[in-house]
Amino acid sequence: MELAHSLLLNEEAYNQLGEFQKAEFIFEWLQFLEKLLPVTSRADIRENQKKLVEQLTSLLNNSPGPPTRRLVAKNLAVLYSTGDTFSVYQTIDKCNELIRSKDDSPSYLPTKLAAVVCLGYLYKKLGRILGNSFTDTVGNVLKAMKNAESQGRYEIMLSLQNILNGLGAAAIPCHRDIYKAARSCLTDRSMAVRCAAAKCLLELQNEAVFMWSTDLDSVVTLCFKSFEGSNYDVRLAVSKLLGTVLARALTSKQATASTRHNFRRISLEEVMELLGTGFLRGSCGFLRASGDMLKGTSSVSRDVRVGVTQAYVVFVSTLGAQWLERNFSAFLSHILDLVSQSHPKAIQSQMDAIGCRRCVSFILRATVGGLLGEKAQIAAAKEICQAIWKLKKVVDAAMSDSNVETRISTTDITVSQHVLVCALQELGSLIYGLGTTAAPLLQDSSTGVLEAVISVILHPSISVRLTAAWCLRCIAVALPSYVSLLLDRCIERLTVLKSSPEAVTGYSFAIAALLGAVKHSPLGIPHGKGKVIMTVAEDLLCSASQNSRISLQRTQAGWLLIAALMTLGPAVVQHHLPRVLLLWKCIFPSSPKDLETEKTRGDSFTWQVTLEGRAGALCAIKSFVSHCAGLLTDEVVQRLLPPLPSAVDLLTQLSSIYKSYGNSLKTSSTVYRHKLYELLSVLPPKTYEGSFCAVLKELVADLTVPDSQIDASTFLLPPLCHENDLLLLGPLLQETDHRFIEEQLLLGNSIAGGSLEYDPYSIYEKVAKGDSVPKPLPPVLSVISAATRLFGVMFSHVAESHRLQVLEQLLNSIKQTKGSRQQIVQLNVVSAFSTSLKHLANCKGSLGPEEVRRSALALVMGALESNNPLLRCAAAECLARLAQVVSDSAFTAGLAQVSFDKLKSARDVVSRTGHSLALGCLYRYLGGIGSTQHLNACVGILYTLSQDSTSPDVQAWALHSLSLIVDLAGPLYHVHVEPTLSLVLMLLLTVPPAYAEVHQSLGRCLNALITTLGPELQGSSTTVSALRTSCLLGCAVMQDNPDCLVQAQAISCLQQLHMFAPRHVNLSSLVSCLCVNLCSSYLLLRRAVVACLRQLVQREAAEVSEYAVALVKENREDFAPEVNIREIGLEGALLGLLDKELDQRLCQDIKETLTHMLTSMAVEKLSFWLKLCKDVLAASADFNTVASVNTTQEEETAKADDASVLTSDSDERFHPFSNPRWSTRVFAAECVCKIISQCENAGSAHFDITLAQERKQRDSRDDFLVLHLADLIRMAFMAATDHSDQLRLSGLQTLLIVVRKFAAVAEPEFPGHVILEQYQANVGAALRPAFAPETPPDVTAKACQVCSAWIASGVVSDLNDLRRVHQLLVSSLVKVQAGKEAQSQQYNESTSTMEILAVLKAWAEVYIVAVEKQKNQSDAHNHSLKIANSAEESYRDVASSASGLLDLVQTDLGTLSKLWLAALQDFALLTLPSEYASQLPAEGGTFYTAETIENARPHYYNSWALILHATALWLTSTGFIVVDPDEGVTNLSRPVTPTTMCQDSSTRPLVKSPEDVNTDRFHLILGISVEFLCSPRSDAAMENIIACLHALQALFDVPWPRSKIGGDQELGVELLNVLHRLILTRESPDIQLAALEVVRLILFAAQEHVREKRRSAEVDDGAAEKETLPEFGEGKDTGGLVPGKSLVFATLELCVCILVRQLPQLNPKLTCSPAVQSGKHLLLSEDGSRLVAAALVILSDVPAICSPEGSVSVLPTILYLIIGVLKETAVKLQDGQLPLTVAASLQALKGLLSSPMARAEKSRTAWTDLLRSALVTVLDCWDQVDGLLQELDEVSLLTAVTVFVMSTSPEVTTIECLQKRCIEKFKITLDSKDPLVQCKCYQLLHSIFQHPNKTVSYPYIHSLAPSIVGKLQETEKAKPENAAELQVIQEGIKVVTALTATAEEEHRAHLVACLLPILISFLLDENALVSATNSAKNLHEFALQNLMQIGPQYSSVFKKLMASSPTLKARLESAVKGNQESIKVKTAKHAKNPGKTSSIQLKTNFL
Repeated sequence: MELAHSLLLNEEAYNQLGEFQKAEFIFEWLQFLEKLLPVTSRADIRENQKKLVEQLTSLLNNSPGPPTRRLVAKNLAVLYSTGDTFSVYQTIDKCNELIRSKDDSPSYLPTKLAAVVCLGYLYKKLGRILGNSFTDTVGNVLKAMKNAESQGRYEIMLSLQNILNGLGAAAIPCHRDIYKAARSCLTDRSMAVRCAAAKCLLELQNEAVFMWSTDLDSVVTLCFKSFEGSNYDVRLAVSKLLGTVLARALTSKQATASTRHNFRRISLEEVMELLGTGFLRGSCGFLRASGDMLKGTSSVSRDVRVGVTQAYVVFVSTLGAQWLERNFSAFLSHILDLVSQSHPKAIQSQMDAIGCRRCVSFILRATVGGLLGEKAQIAAAKEICQAIWKLKKVVDAAMSDSNVETRISTTDITVSQHVLVCALQELGSLIYGLGTTAAPLLQDSSTGVLEAVISVILHPSISVRLTAAWCLRCIAVALPSYVSLLLDRCIERLTVLKSSPEAVTGYSFAIAALLGAVKHSPLGIPHGKGKVIMTVAEDLLCSASQNSRISLQRTQAGWLLIAALMTLGPAVVQHHLPRVLLLWKCIFPSSPKDLETEKTRGDSFTWQVTLEGRAGALCAIKSFVSHCAGLLTDEVVQRLLPPLPSAVDLLTQLSSIYKSYGNSLKTSSTVYRHKLYELLSVLPPKTYEGSFCAVLKELVADLTVPDSQIDASTFLLPPLCHENDLLLLGPLLQETDHRFIEEQLLLGNSIAGGSLEYDPYSIYEKVAKGDSVPKPLPPVLSVISAATRLFGVMFSHVAESHRLQVLEQLLNSIKQTKGSRQQIVQLNVVSAFSTSLKHLANCKGSLGPEEVRRSALALVMGALESNNPLLRCAAAECLARLAQVVSDSAFTAGLAQVSFDKLKSARDVVSRTGHSLALGCLYRYLGGIGSTQHLNACVGILYTLSQDSTSPDVQAWALHSLSLIVDLAGPLYHVHVEPTLSLVLMLLLTVPPAYAEVHQSLGRCLNALITTLGPELQGSSTTVSALRTSCLLGCAVMQDNPDCLVQAQAISCLQQLHMFAPRHVNLSSLVSCLCVNLCSSYLLLRRAVVACLRQLVQREAAEVSEYAVALVKENREDFAPEVNIREIGLEGALLGLLDKELDQRLCQDIKETLTHMLTSMAVEKLSFWLKLCKDVLAASADFNTVASVNTTQEEETAKADDASVLTSDSDERFHPFSNPRWSTRVFAAECVCKIISQCENAGSAHFDITLAQERKQRDSRDDFLVLHLADLIRMAFMAATDHSDQLRLSGLQTLLIVVRKFAAVAEPEFPGHVILEQYQANVGAALRPAFAPETPPDVTAKACQVCSAWIASGVVSDLNDLRRVHQLLVSSLVKVQAGKEAQSQQYNESTSTMEILAVLKAWAEVYIVAVEKQKNQSDAHNHSLKIANSAEESYRDVASSASGLLDLVQTDLGTLSKLWLAALQDFALLTLPSEYASQLPAEGGTFYTAETIENARPHYYNSWALILHATALWLTSTGFIVVDPDEGVTNLSRPVTPTTMCQDSSTRPLVKSPEDVNTDRFHLILGISVEFLCSPRSDAAMENIIACLHALQALFDVPWPRSKIGGDQELGVELLNVLHRLILTRESPDIQLAALEVVRLILFAAQEHVREKRRSAEVDDGAAEKETLPEFGEGKDTGGLVPGKSLVFATLELCVCILVRQLPQLNPKLTCSPAVQSGKHLLLSEDGSRLVAAALVILSDVPAICSPEGSVSVLPTILYLIIGVLKETAVKLQDGQLPLTVAASLQALKGLLSSPMARAEKSRTAWTDLLRSALVTVLDCWDQVDGLLQELDEVSLLTAVTVFVMSTSPEVTTIECLQKRCIEKFKITLDSKDPLVQCKCYQLLHSIFQHPNKTVSYPYIHSLAPSIVGKLQETEKAKPENAAELQVIQEGIKVVTALTATAEEEHRAHLVACLLPILISFLLDENALVSATNSAKNLHEFALQNLMQIGPQYSSVFKKLMASSPTLKARLESAVKGNQESIKVKTAKHAKNPGKTSSIQLKTNFL
C-alpha cells in the first residue's frame, strides 16, 4: 500500500495486483491524493496535471464503486481549482458523453454514475468559472433521469444538489426544470431517492424564490405526500425541507420589483394553517379531502402526522428562540387547537387521540423545552396556565348550564379534554425541568399555577384528572417544599367532597401521584402524613358500600391510596401494616363455598365494584412487596398467603361470570387478571405452589386465544431480543431524538401506544427510562405481557412432566389458528417460552427429557421462519438460550446442522435471514463452540450469503451474524481474519450507499475484527501493517458514507483503533470528523462522537483541543452555527451541547469528557477555564444584584480589575452561553471546585500572591489561581444566591472550598491582613439568603458549614465585621431552641434533625477554634513576657480578637452546652446495637423522632465528632471543677459536695447530685469515644478520629476526670487497648500523635492517683514506722504485671508498637535477621521523630506508677528502648543541632535516672545494677565496628554519659572500671578536630566538675584538667580562625575559671598562675587591635573581661605574677590603656555581681 502514496498513480505496481486489490489500491491512492493536492505547489500540479487528469478520467471507465467514484470526483475538482482550468470543458464533455451512452447493461452502470457524481463535484468546486456550460449539463442529466433506475436517480439528485450549491444564483434558468424533476423523486418508491430529492430541494430553495412564494402550497402538499409510507430518514430530511421553506416564507422580505406583483407576504396564521392541514387531513390535498371527510372514510396516516410534527419543530428551531418567545401565545393556541374538538376527525378514536396528543406534546417539548432559556420558559408556563384557565371556564359553563339529572351530552365536556391533557403535561414537564428555579412562577399569585391545576382535578374526563395529578407530581418533584402543602390541600378537599365521584377519583389520583413524588425529593414529608392517608383510605373503603353511586370510585380510590402509600418504604409502612393486612384478608372470600354463594348473588354493577376492589387490593400488595421488601418476614408472608387461593379461584371463574353478566365486565375482569398476574410474578413461587395448575391453564388460554387482532410484538419482543440484534431492524427500534412520536409507527395501526388513562395505578410508579410520563399499555396488551412474564417464572418451577403437556398444548393451539391470528398466537407463545428459558438459565435449571426438548425445538423453529422480522430475531435468541439451558454439545451441534441444511437449500429471504442469525446467536451463550470445523462451516456459509447482492436483507443479517461470530469465537477466529477483512472491504467498496443496513452490518463486522486483533495492531510486521491499513481504509470508506449510523460505526471503529494502535490513527482528521458531527440530528451519531472524544481526551486532551480550534479556523463552512468552537474552544462547545442535550447518557458522557479535559488542562489554561465557568454562571445571574454587592467593598481594596469585570459582563454580545439551564450551571460550579483542587496539586504559587505576581512578571504566560480570586468569589456568590437550590448548594460548596484554601494567603500590600478580607461583604451577602425562613433545610445546613469555616478561618479579625456572619448563626440557634414543636410541617422530621445538627456542629467548630486561639495566645503571651515588655501593644491586638471570638460564643454557651449534650445523648442512643432497640425512648430523642430514626442516623454521623470535642472543651473549662470555700483552692481528692458543683443540672428533671451529673457526662463522652474508636469504619473521616482524640485530651486536661480514670484501672487499660488498636490500623501521624497525647494524660492521671494514695497513707499512718507502709502502684510486692489488667503493660505495649514501627532495628527478633544487620542509620521523617519523642516521654513516666518491685521489672525494657533510640538516631547533623529523637531520649533518660525509685530502699540495689549495665551499653556504642564510628554522634553519647554521672546516685558511676571508661571517652573527645564537638565536651565537663559530690567529680578533674589547661596554652601560638574556634577557647577558659572557684585553697594559687598568662596572651595592643580579625578582637575583649574579674578576686597571686613577669605586665598595661574608657564602665557594672557569668549552661542545651 505504501506504493500508492504518490502524486501520480503507480501504474506498474497497480498492474501486478489482482482484481480486488486493484480497487483497494486505487482507493488508497485517491485518499492520499485528496490530502496531497491542497498542500502541493501550483507549479508541481501544472507539471503533472495532464497525466493526472488522464489517470483520473480513465478511472471513470473502470466501473468504480460508490466511495471510489466520489473520491475521483473530489480529486478532479480540487485539481482543477488549484491547477489550470483549460481542460476542464473536455472533462465535462467526457462525463456528459458517458451519461448519454445508450449502454444499459448493469456492468456499465457504475461508469454512468461516476460521471454524474463527477459533474456534481466539478460544479460545486468551480461554480461560476464554468460559465454557461451548466444548462447543457443539467439538461443532459435530467434527460438521463427519465429512464434511470433508483441508484441513478439517487446520484442524479445529489449531483444536482452539488451543482446548485456551486452555481448559486447563476443557475436560475434551470430552477424550474430541477424543481420538476425533484418533485417526482420526492415521492419515489426508493426511500434513499426521496432523501436525496429532499436535500436537492433544500439546496434549491436557497435561490428559487418561487418555492416559498407562488408555489408554496404545492411544495407543502408535495412534502405531505412524501411522508406517506416513508421511513425515519425520509421524515427527517423532508421535515427539514418543509420546516425551512415555511420559515423562509414567513421571514423573507421580497425586494425585487419583477416578482412583487404576484407576491404577498404570508402571515404566521397561514403558515400554521398549512401545517395544521397536513396534521389533521394528511396528504389528500385541500379540496379533494372534503368528500372523503363527509363519508367519514379518511383517516390521516400516521407517518404523515409524525412527519408534520417533526416539520413543526424544524420550523420553530429555524426561526429561533427569540421568535418563539415573541410569538409564543399564537403558536401555543394553534398547537393546542390541533387536538381540540374543532377537528373531531383527528381524534375520533381513543387511539387517534393518544397519537395526536403525543405529537402535540412532542412539539411543545422540543420547542419550549429545547429552545427556550429559563426565564422564557417561565413566561411560557404562564401562557399555558392562561390556556388552562380558559378551558376551565368552558367546562364550568357547560357543567352548570343544565341541572345534574339531564347531564348534557358528553361531547361538549370532552371538547377540551385532549387540549387540557397536552397543556397539563407540558406545564408539568416545564416545571419539572426548571426545578427549584420555578419557585417565582408558583409564588406569582396572578398566574395561579397551583390553583389552575387543582381546579382541573374535578374535570369530568378521567384522562384530564390523571394528567392534572401527574402535573402536581412534577411540581412536587421540582419543588420539594410544595409536597406537604399539596398533600394537605388534596386530603382536605377529598374529605370535604367525599360524595362527588369526580372529586374522589381526582383527588385520590393527586394524592397517589404526590406520594410517588416523595421518593424523588431528598427532603421527604412529615411522618404523620402516612397515618392521615391511611385513615382516609380506610374511611373510603369502609364507606364505599353506603352509596352505590360512588362505591366504585371510593373502592378504587381507597386501594390506590394504600398502594401509593407503600412507595414511602418500610419506615412508614411498618406502622400501618397490620391494618393493611386486615383489609387484604377481608376483601377476598375466605373459602371456596363463599365464592360460590357470591357467584349466585349480585348483578353486573356489584361485580364491577368487587373486581375493581380486588384488583386494587392485588395492586396494593404488589406495591408492598416491591417497595417494602425489608418487611417481608416469614410471619408477614404467612399472613399474605390465605387470600391467594381464593384470588386464583376467582380467576378461573372469571370467564363464566363474564358470560353471565355481559360486556360491561370486560375491562374490569381484564384488569383483575393483569393485577393478579403481576402480584404472582413478584411473589416467591413457593408461596403459591398449590395453584400452579389452575394459573398455568389460565395463562395458556390468555396467550393462545387473543380476544383482539392486536399484534403486540413491539412490546413483548424487544426485551427478549439481544440489544445488538435489534440494530438489524432499522432505526425504529433504535434510540433517536424522535423516539417519543416514532414509537406509534412501530406499533402497527391498531394501537397508538400507552397512556396514563389505561392504568391509573401507574401514577405513583417510577417512570421508565427516557419517558417523561408513565405510558401503561391498554389492559388487553398489558395482560398479555404480564402473562408472558408470569409464564416465564412458573414454567421454570413446574414439574418436567407437566412442562411437556404445556408445550404440546401451546404447539397445538398455534397449529389450529389460521391466518394473521396464527402469527399473533405464535408471537405470544414464543415470548412466553423465551422468558421461561431466561429464568431457567438464571437459576441453572434443566429443561427436561428428550420429548420436552423436541417440542421446544418445534416451537422455536416455527418462529424462526416467521414473516415478522422481529419474531425471527427473538426466535434466534430463543434458540440460543435453549442450547444454553440444555447445555449438551451434541444437541447444539444438531441445531447448527439444521440451520446449515436449511441455508444450503432455501432460497427465500425469510428462512435465510432467520437461520443465518441463529448461527451467530448460538455462539453468544456457549462461549465459542469448541470445534474448528464447525466454525469453518459457519464462516463459509455466511461468506456466501453476505455476497448475495440480490437481497440486501440477507446480506445484512448474514454479516451481522458474522460479526457476532468474530466477536465471540475469540482466538479461534485468527485464521479467518484476513479473508473476512478483505470481504468486508470489498463489500464496503461496492455495495450501493442506499443499502444503509448492509453498511451498518459491515461496520459491526469491522469493529469486531479490530477488537479481535486488539493490541496486535501495534505490530510492525508486513502482515500486521497490511491488516492495519485495511482497517483504516474501511473506516475511511464508512466515514464518507451518507448514512449517519454508518458514520457512527466508523467513529467507533476508529476509537477502537486509537485504543489499540494510537500512533497509526490520524488524530487531526479524526477530531475534525468529530467536531463536524457534534451537533448531528442523529442521536446515535452524537453519542458515538462524544464517546470517542471521551476516550481521546483521557490521553491527549491538549492535542484534541488544539486540533479542534485549528480546524475551525481553516474551514468555516463545514460547521453548523450551533458549534461555536472558534470563540470558546471545544470545551465551550461541549458545555453548550450539554446545555441543549436532553439524552441522559449523552449528558453523562459529555460531563466525563469535560472532567477529563479539565483535569489534564485546567492548570495550563486557567484563565480560559475560569472564564468558561464564569460565562456559564453569569449568563443567567441577574446582573444588577451582583454589581450592587461588589461595590459595597472597602473602597481602597476595590481593585481596578473588579471594575472591569463588572463592565464587560453587562454587554450582552459577549455571552457565548445564552440562558444555560440550572443543571449546566451546577456542573460549572462543580468544575470550579475541581479547578481549585487541580491547582492545589500543581504547586504552592497558586495560593501565594507574592510568589504568583513575581512569576507572572517573569513570564506573562504563567497564570495562577490566586490572581483570579475575585472571579472565584464572584462565581461562588452568583451560584449561592440563585433561585435553584441545587445551584445554591454548589455555590456554597465552592465558597467553602475557597475560604478553606485561601484563608491563610497574606495580602502583601497590608501586612498582617489576609487577601480574603476584602471580600467579606460578598461572603456575608452570599450567606444571608440561606438563613431566610423559607430556605430549604439542606441549603441552610450547608450555609452553616460555610459560616463556621469563615469565622474559624480567622480571615476577619475585627469583631464588628464578624458579627454579620455570627448573627446568622445566632438566628439559627434561636430556631433550634424552639424545639421539635416549632418545626415547620413541610418536610420530613429528619430534615430538621439535619438542620439542627448542622447549626450545632457549626457552633462547635467556632467554639473549638476560639478556645484554641485563646490557648495559643496565652502561650504566646507568656512567651512574650519572658522576652520583653515592649511587645505589649501588639499582643493586646491579637489577644483581643481571640478572646473576642470566645466572648461572641460565650454569650450563647449556656444554651449551646445543653443542646450539645442532648445531641450527644441522642447519638449515643442511635449507636446502640439493634438488640437494644426495645430500650430506646418511645418518643424518640431530643432532635429525632422515633419513626424517622433511620433517616436521622446519617446526620448524626456527620456532626457528632466536632460536637463531642466542643462539649469536652466546655466541660473542662467549667464543668468539672469544685471550689471548696474553706481552703480557697481547687480540691480534687475529696468527694464533691452537691451545693457547689455545676448549677447546670436543670437539663435533667431528676435532682441528681452534681457528682452524678458529672459522672454521667464523663461516661457519655468517654463511651461515645471508645465506641467509635474501637471500630472506626474504614470510611470514617480522619477529622472524626482526630476530633474524638482531641475531645479525650480536653477531657483529661482537668483533674476531676483524671481522678475518675486514675481510680478505675480497668477503664484506663481498656482505653489504652483501644488506642493501641487505633495506632495499629491508622497510619496517619496526626492520629498517632493525638493518641499518644491521650496516653500521656492517662498515665499522668494514674500517677496522680498513686501519689494521692501514698500521701493519704502517710497522713493516716502518721506516727507509724515508714517501713510498714503498704506498697502502692503496680506490681505490688512481687513486681508481676498481668497483661490485660495492667496499665503499665498496656502502656509499654503501645509505646513499643510506635517505636518499632518507626525504628524496626529496636525489635530484638528482627535484629538477628540479616535485613537489619546493615547498621546504617535511618534519618526519620519529621513526623516519625515527633512520634518517637512522644513515646519516649511516656516511657520515662512509667516507673512513677509502679511499686518499687514493679519498677524493677519494667526498668530493663524502658532502658533498652531509650538507649536503643539514642543509639539508632544519634547521627551528626550539619549544623551541630541535636536530632529531636536524641534530645527526647536524653530528656527521658534524665527523667528516668532521677526517679525516686532509684533511691527507694526496696528497689535501690536492683536499680543500681541495671543502671550500671545501661551505662556500659552506652559506652559500648563507641566500641562497635570501627567503620561506624564516624557516623555516630559522639556529643550525644557523651551527653548521655554525663546524664548518668550527674543524675544517678554516686554508687552507680563511681566504680573504678566504669569511671575509667567514661574518663577515657572524654579524653578522646577533647582531642577531636571538630570545634563543635570540643566546645560541647567542655560544656559537659564544666557541669561534671561542679558536681556537689566530690567522689564523683574529683577523678574527672584529676584526669582531665591538665589536658584542658595544656590545650589552652597551645592556643597562644594558633589564634582562632573563626567563631567556632573562638567559642571553644571561651568554653575552655570558663571550665578552668570554674575549676579555680571549686578548688581547695592550697591548689587555687597554682591554677590562677596557670590561667593568667593564658588570658594575657590573648590580649592585643592598640596597633594590633586595629588590624585584627573579628574573632581575635572578640577574644581580646573576652580575655580582658575575665582578667578584670580574676584580678580583684585573687589579688595576691595576681600581683606576684605581675611582678615576676614584666612582659606580661607590659602587655596587660597597653591593653588596659587602649580600653581605658570602656573598662571604667565595665568594671563598674561587674563589681556589682562578681563571678556570676558562668552559670551552668547544660539545661538549656538538651533538656
